[in-house]
Amino acid sequence: MPDFRPPVRDDLAGISPYGAPQLDVDVRLNVNENPFPPSAQLARDVARSVEEAALEMNRYPDRDFPLLRAQLADYLASESGVRVSVDGIWAANGSNEVMAHVMAAFGGPGRCVLSFPPTYSMYPEYARESFTELIEIPRAADFSVDMDAAIATIESAKPSLVLVAAPNNPTGTAICLADLARLASATRAVGGLLVVDEAYAEFRPTGTPSALELLADHPNVIVTRTMSKAFAMAGARIGYAAAHPSIIDALRIVRLPYHLSLVSQTVARVALAHAGELQSGLQILRNERDALVAALGDRGLQVAPSDANFCLFGVFADRHEVWQQLVDRGVLIRETGPAGWLRVSVGTPEENARFITALDESLADLGQGAMVIDE
Repeated sequence: MPDFRPPVRDDLAGISPYGAPQLDVDVRLNVNENPFPPSAQLARDVARSVEEAALEMNRYPDRDFPLLRAQLADYLASESGVRVSVDGIWAANGSNEVMAHVMAAFGGPGRCVLSFPPTYSMYPEYARESFTELIEIPRAADFSVDMDAAIATIESAKPSLVLVAAPNNPTGTAICLADLARLASATRAVGGLLVVDEAYAEFRPTGTPSALELLADHPNVIVTRTMSKAFAMAGARIGYAAAHPSIIDALRIVRLPYHLSLVSQTVARVALAHAGELQSGLQILRNERDALVAALGDRGLQVAPSDANFCLFGVFADRHEVWQQLVDRGVLIRETGPAGWLRVSVGTPEENARFITALDESLADLGQGAMVIDE
């Protein structure tokens, strides 16, 4: 092949695409998937529904998918106790595309977006792709949001969008509803929107309110969710949002035509009809998460308190060496977040036990010098 350099944008030159390593190992705990797959019967129900839908593949799918939006509204009412109107629901190919729609509608040149690192590593990419200025306020040492700094920056920078993950990724830390309300009020005062990313909301402790409770009094709030985690449907790529109908109308303007395929809509509707079965393992995962936090702490490691299905732990002098030692033992986790920290997804009890055993062996081989206790 002759040498060829396409006229790529200057700001994309030398940048690697987003993604986590995909390695063929026994235990994969690196991308926060639900480890419990759908049952064989549910898989047959999906296949049967897709087969029926295939008879209409010659036609474009319903571009506004009201049936799916109605089911999503019913699910949120059941899960959170908050009823959102059908015209206040949106969906797309994963919550990533929902966020792309949000950035396209409300970001852009001459506008800015505020976030709080360490947080989801796609937020800077959303800003870059929409030509929106990114402003970041680092989290405190305990990974909480510095509310005073946040409010002051909102008042001075007047961001079009404020992005908060609740629980936060990669730290797993929560933010209380009162603080979210403060951010919503401050953002509304400058004409902006607060986006609360609840990708891991279903893993929160029982009784913890959802940001959906803000929608009634704060029409500038967007709550995004996904079916990739709690629904064990990462392969289906379905994300959705709840917001004021006027916000949803703006998202409809920027979406690509017929963006959500007939197959995607069908699979999502079957999954929602089987929500109870698909989420039957959530309490097991919560218990396993808490056990992992305790086990990591017992080994002298720092562990961020987590309301999600993963744990951030450290601090290591060379986290890559610890990561590699685990991979060599058949366990894949994630190098992400602040320097020296690693993130492990919560797997099945058996997978979590494999991880702890592999970690013990790795640290023994590396010696105590691998850890930086006084970070």
